[in-house]
Amino acid sequence: MQQALCNEVDSLVSALAIGGRELIAIVGAGGKTALMFALAGELRKEGKKVITTTTTKVWNDQARQAPYVVCAGNCPSWNDKLVEKLTTENHVFVGRCVLESGKMDGLDASDMDRLFQERRAAYLVVEADGAAGLPAKAPAAHEPVIPVSATSVVAMMGLEVVGRPLKPEVVFRPEEVKRITGLQTGEPLTSKALAMLFSHPQGLFKGSPDHARRIAFLNKLDLMEKGVEAMNLAEEILDESRGTIERVVMGSIKEGRYRIVRVE
Repeated sequence: MQQALCNEVDSLVSALAIGGRELIAIVGAGGKTALMFALAGELRKEGKKVITTTTTKVWNDQARQAPYVVCAGNCPSWNDKLVEKLTTENHVFVGRCVLESGKMDGLDASDMDRLFQERRAAYLVVEADGAAGLPAKAPAAHEPVIPVSATSVVAMMGLEVVGRPLKPEVVFRPEEVKRITGLQTGEPLTSKALAMLFSHPQGLFKGSPDHARRIAFLNKLDLMEKGVEAMNLAEEILDESRGTIERVVMGSIKEGRYRIVRVE
């Protein structure tokens, strides 16, 4: 295993090495919506214009964390409203409509590509996957839905999953997890097995554009009694990925602290 370097930062913009203009797709499990709005909040405080959105669905009350929400399916002039509110608020969430379930239906990936090309905002942050609130997952055939213009793909996992048994109440899409890791129901989710969810061709980065940076994000470090377990997982991810993953970020969105782990 290669020797990994680790340094601490208190900014998501720094932790993810966000560039001057990006379309960031967030996939996986363990805090995607929290990451999307925390990152948007940092960028907004810096005076940047940010669009948050989803290619899947998010709860409407979560979408309302943005200063303004545009429902494109209900407003023929939504593009004009988007431009107006970006000027005054710097951060707008764009969805299609609110469903009877209480969730906000997302836009098509092609809509994201168009918005990025139109340069309405310097940053588009897209939740591009679903996980039913569980800390880990493997994608089904139709997942994730990543825009082809994505410049960075961030694959997430909640650290509370380390060492827990592979069960439906622990991981989303357990049959896919079993297929990728070789584990059977009830077996512990080891660091090596969890790292495979990031490195496998049918794993969390499936469908990522070749040009996009790949970043693994291990959330909820505050729940780990032993930080060494998180570091072991980060090193396994970097080792298994053989250079395809730029960095691993271990941290706590709740506490706003992050550790960057990478090989140089």
